[in-house]
Amino acid sequence: MVRVILWMTGGLVSFSAMAVSVRALTGTFSVFEMQSFRTAGGIIILLALALARPALRRELPPRHFGLHLTRNVIHFMAGLGWVSALTVLPLATVFAIEFTMPAWTALLALIFLGERMTVSRAGSVLLGFVGVLVILRPGLASVHPAALLVLGAALGYAITFVITKKLTATIGTYTILVWMNGIQLPLALAGSDPAFLTRLGPGTILPALAMGLTGIASHYCVTRAFRYGDATVVVPIDFLRVPLIALVGWLFYAEGIDLFVLAGAAIIATGILWNVRSETRR
Repeated sequence: MVRVILWMTGGLVSFSAMAVSVRALTGTFSVFEMQSFRTAGGIIILLALALARPALRRELPPRHFGLHLTRNVIHFMAGLGWVSALTVLPLATVFAIEFTMPAWTALLALIFLGERMTVSRAGSVLLGFVGVLVILRPGLASVHPAALLVLGAALGYAITFVITKKLTATIGTYTILVWMNGIQLPLALAGSDPAFLTRLGPGTILPALAMGLTGIASHYCVTRAFRYGDATVVVPIDFLRVPLIALVGWLFYAEGIDLFVLAGAAIIATGILWNVRSETRR
């Protein structure tokens, strides 16, 4: 359980840094071009690892290619929706809406992976969802159309999480990441301006590099977490992204933090701690 928490912490930091990078690139690059930076950076890092460790080259031939293709097409479309929403909605709002995803993941994992739904796991997901509702306060404000993109992305991510858990039973993390970036890079380039690299400047080079680094780091951490824990254990920990990104939005983008955000974060944390304690005892 400790390893799951450590790997998910790395994922939380990486996802938050990626969101900040998206904000820095908005207005200069399209969502497809931002995805190109992310996937190209991942390919470069993974190839460098293969050169440094020749044993990794034996993992490159894909097994279950149909699962890889399905996972990455769905993940790419979900990523487009997530990045698009980050350009127009407050960071905390995007991350909060995204966390309808654990409910989908728990249901899909129960149906397709045969995972057990314990009381603490169900309670953690339920409290996380309640916390998100407290943060969003549905019905008290008009819903931005971009919120629907995040809801669609949440379902897409849930599907990819379940497929990732299935793949980790027989395939190494390196192989999963290579084919994730290898499949998604052509999709991103197909929607990009062929000369988009010429728009790189002093203010965008660092965020573009960060997109490539955090893109591979986030998925590596999450994939490793899935290797050590069930999907319904891993995903609720990810709720901590909401208060973390709310703090980032407040510090760097003057996005307000109110009592509802703090209350929602407290509810989310309660569910996570409850589940972590129950899993550790088991």
